[in-house]
Amino acid sequence: MHKIITPVERLMKVETTGGIVLIIMTLAALIWANLAPGSYEHFWHTPLALTVGSWVGTADLHWFINDALMTVFFFNIGLEVKGEMTYGELHDPKAASLPIIAAAGGMLFPALIFLALCPHGEFSAARGWGIPTATDIAFVVGCMAILGKRVPHALRVMILTLAIADDIGAILVIAIGYPSGDGINFWALGSGFALLALINFMFRIGVRNLLLHGVIGVAIWALFVKSGVHPTIAGVLLGLSVPAKPVIASGKFARFANSVGNVLDGDASVSGEEKYRVFSMLKRGARESLSLQERLYKPLVPWVNFAIMPLFALSNAGVEIKLGGVEVPVMSAVALALIFGKPIGIFLFSLISVKIGISKKPSYPWKILWGGGMLAGIGFTMALFVAGLAFDVGGRQDSAKLGILLGSFCAAIFGSIYMRIASKPEK
Repeated sequence: MHKIITPVERLMKVETTGGIVLIIMTLAALIWANLAPGSYEHFWHTPLALTVGSWVGTADLHWFINDALMTVFFFNIGLEVKGEMTYGELHDPKAASLPIIAAAGGMLFPALIFLALCPHGEFSAARGWGIPTATDIAFVVGCMAILGKRVPHALRVMILTLAIADDIGAILVIAIGYPSGDGINFWALGSGFALLALINFMFRIGVRNLLLHGVIGVAIWALFVKSGVHPTIAGVLLGLSVPAKPVIASGKFARFANSVGNVLDGDASVSGEEKYRVFSMLKRGARESLSLQERLYKPLVPWVNFAIMPLFALSNAGVEIKLGGVEVPVMSAVALALIFGKPIGIFLFSLISVKIGISKKPSYPWKILWGGGMLAGIGFTMALFVAGLAFDVGGRQDSAKLGILLGSFCAAIFGSIYMRIASKPEK
């Protein structure tokens, strides 16, 4: 019997290499920013312009990566979540309750620790509360791959599902806590949602012209840019709109194709033109036996993991380390929130949900879950992204980014050491 591979299982296979590439790009960004800081800043703020008729849009390379390319990254997250909601760990609410509740705790406690450690009365510093709330899937997968069988399979699935739920939470954090621009343009936002409703309606009635959907998708992104709501939210909503169920059931199509093939092979009276027409129908049927979500998700994964995310790391992780200009309270608040807030929140919320009967007790010991929570303190991609939204370019943003790098590094090292001590290889 053919086994359906869920998005979580695919993540386990591809994101380990993606994590290695991210590490290389992060180190490259740090070396570049500290050896030639002027060159680093100048390159990523290279001006770009788009002219359509009399309209001229201007931005820089850094904006293009963070607001345009990262929308594709978030679109991929939306597709991933849609697949999990349809076939994976998020399909069964009872089974999904533990990682979802744990994700809520893993976001709440880092935010509280950050606010507790930041100087009171400084609103601009408190804006960074959302920075340590997200878990970086790629780096966590890389650490679990290194640990091998010391990490139980059930914990891998739990942490990866938690990271997916974490991504949804991070999207809400960005939408609620960090609107872009001077305010919300409700006309543009309403128009964007109207086009989203149109796309959902088109999918429901069977319109699957990807070029048409792509044009509408770009229009939605542009409207979100104009609205003041961060445009990456549009990417997620578009991903969640894509149908995750095939038009034709794969088993039914396989039986039909088999029978048609047998007839065509054994019937000499069928002309070449008729055979071509039938095979064209079979080709279309084969395509429709895969869901549109799967057809879009698979090709995007390598682009996201080996192009978009490395570019994001290279353009955002380059922090010039000048100890004299570091805001220690901000840096330490971010780092400590990741190192301690994540495992405390994940462990406590998981324990409470099991004790009150909302979730099933995990098959592995509680001490192993604590180790998984420590690894979940690796908050890189999303944390850097939120840091760029929370603070303007300068010492405070650099301090937050140093805190992210320090906290994520410590979470990876401490979590890996703890798991090696606390767990034994599966036999």
